[in-house]
Amino acid sequence: MTDVAVVVVAAGRGTRAGGDRPKQFRPIGGDPMLRRTLAMLTRHPMINVVQPVIHRDDRELFREAASDISTLPPAIGGATRQASVRAGLEALIESRPAIVLVHDAARPFATPALFDRAVAAARASGAATPGLPVSDTVKRVDMQGQVAETIDRNTLRLIQTPQAFAYAPLLDAHLRAAAQGREDFTDDAALAEWAGMTVTVFEGEPGNIKITDAADFARAEVMEFAALGDVRTGSGLDVHAFGPGDHVMLGGLRIPHGQALTGHSDADVVLHALTDALLGALAEGDIGAHFPPSDPQWRGATSDRFLRFAVERVKARGGRIAHLDVTVVCEAPRIGPHRDAMRARIAELAGIAIERVAVKATTSEKLGFTGRGEGIATTATATIRLPWSSR
Repeated sequence: MTDVAVVVVAAGRGTRAGGDRPKQFRPIGGDPMLRRTLAMLTRHPMINVVQPVIHRDDRELFREAASDISTLPPAIGGATRQASVRAGLEALIESRPAIVLVHDAARPFATPALFDRAVAAARASGAATPGLPVSDTVKRVDMQGQVAETIDRNTLRLIQTPQAFAYAPLLDAHLRAAAQGREDFTDDAALAEWAGMTVTVFEGEPGNIKITDAADFARAEVMEFAALGDVRTGSGLDVHAFGPGDHVMLGGLRIPHGQALTGHSDADVVLHALTDALLGALAEGDIGAHFPPSDPQWRGATSDRFLRFAVERVKARGGRIAHLDVTVVCEAPRIGPHRDAMRARIAELAGIAIERVAVKATTSEKLGFTGRGEGIATTATATIRLPWSSR
């Protein structure tokens, strides 16, 4: 029997947030909101099973967002949040967890520590929800907007998710409510109260905000970058000589030329320099340490593999790429006609917006090996942001 499962409710439409897709699939800090939550939960040592619940029209969006994250196959949600939670609970019937947490995908900043407290509270009481004290004075007003009562804020809490329950009683409560036509509960704690369960409140998190509208997305981006306050810069330099051939690989593009670049893999000096810049910012060696040129498996390999590796190393540390800057030094080929395509390809490989990629080119005024047309040199700078807890 599974001990702890989490139902992640991601079946809403999120129309108030705007955008061209449901809010849970819109990016925050470069990753879809839902992906952030699922990735954190699947790494959590106390959580055995993650059960997403999505809208039937969002299967492809879910595959794009979570194809490499180990969750159960998504359940298909219903017309209300309550129906969607019920679908998630029913999808867990075979595993029958002892504890189930219910979390909204629209709360992407919940921390592992909050889930620790949720599990502990569920074990202690069988039904619990995170809450925050109310710091502002609260007044009840009448239909004319006049104050009718000042409410004692000491007895009030702002309720969040994840809400935590013993699985079997919560499933039974959902099934009873559905049988009686009750689909009006806005959270599972309210449904549990209706079913006669005693719900306790444990400490929530001020940062565990719910993303509802466009202003919340703007606030989320600020929070994301504030959390990634360890700003680091790395530099890279790569040089390759010309040899026989009819094209060069630069920035992931095949560019026609009277010669080819020779050397490690496909000799893409731009992607090699960028890879070293990212690895340098992480202080994790260089491209030769991870992909030795003496190893025959890298002979002729495409350099996008190296850059993707470095990008994944940043993500594995919980970081984000803030900016990539490249300068190509050569007499030929001309870089200008390919600049924007090169930026687009690098942005695609790095998983960032094209506005965060700069590609520049210069000659060496006929001086040195580049001036003599013997090869190409590239310098690169990478700026990344890591959480302060990163080593």
